[in-house]
Amino acid sequence: MSGKKRRWPAETNLAALKMLAHTLLWFDIQPTKLSPLVVKHPFTDSGLVGIHDEDGSLSAGNLLDDPSVLHSWRENVRQQINEAETAAGLLLLVTKPYQLGYLKLATPYLCEQDAALFLSYTWINTESPNDDPNLSKRSLLAMFRSIAPQKLMDEEERELFQSLDDVVTVYRGVTSYNAQNVKALSWTLNREVAEWFAHRFGQMARYMRQQVKKENIYAVFLGRNEEEVIVDPGTPHGSLPAAGAGAGTGNGDFYVDTENSRLSQ
Repeated sequence: MSGKKRRWPAETNLAALKMLAHTLLWFDIQPTKLSPLVVKHPFTDSGLVGIHDEDGSLSAGNLLDDPSVLHSWRENVRQQINEAETAAGLLLLVTKPYQLGYLKLATPYLCEQDAALFLSYTWINTESPNDDPNLSKRSLLAMFRSIAPQKLMDEEERELFQSLDDVVTVYRGVTSYNAQNVKALSWTLNREVAEWFAHRFGQMARYMRQQVKKENIYAVFLGRNEEEVIVDPGTPHGSLPAAGAGAGTGNGDFYVDTENSRLSQ
């Protein structure tokens, strides 16, 4: 695998991570069309929250309507941040839409093992991480390159990674929304998974297929049952012939030749 390796700190700076978390805690609560039920904030997805009072009782409140509830809620979260004993414990406090953003800010303070944990966990739990506004594909790829693959994967994933051939066929299902996103990091070893992604919104389906060298695969993730592989999008080994591509789906699928940007039905 190519790319300059990052020099990670020997130990994670937990105090610095907590300081970052405290800063995020003071972000404004962003309302949505479904508020107060649904809001946007690094530490809550809902404006309706439970508050632990000093006497141990639990009360409910609306973060958007009552400043005293907002103050008490922030005090509750502040205490949770202070009591966190590990970097993973802090990450679990952060809501999914903000986890990659937290990773971006936390990276200088993470040891390699904790960086691997942050990256693998947030990648699996983030919807469309290839398009997340907090981290560009370039930054994400640099991070994957800088971490030893065995640290990113669990035992089952490592075994599958080790069993891969030197040249691997990978697939990616796309819709009209992301059909131009050929340079994505996220692919799958399973064509049926790619076809499911292509059809999940009921649109005309396309799936892309290419061959990549194993040395340009940075991780295998099985956590979402997608047989996902993280691929360097700039290094295809070659395209596959289009004949028969999409056969058996019965949906008029298209195969995309990623090397020559050619469609075949």
